[in-house]
Amino acid sequence: MGSAELKWGVWTLVVAGVVWGLVGLGYFLNTNLNVVNLIFGSWPVVENIVYIIVGVCALSVAYFTMQKK
Repeated sequence: MGSAELKWGVWTLVVAGVVWGLVGLGYFLNTNLNVVNLIFGSWPVVENIVYIIVGVCALSVAYFTMQKK
């Protein structure tokens, strides 16, 4: 994995972290702040594919970051 791919993976994880932070905040504010659900809520399959892509990015960033050490 090159430097550009690693940067994309890291940015994907940063955005995903913000999304999950909003999910947690929405729980305490009693509202739905899940951005992925708000965008793709009518297409649950697409919503789940987005979550799978983020999971794959997390695993690949973790793996390739450990390979550099």
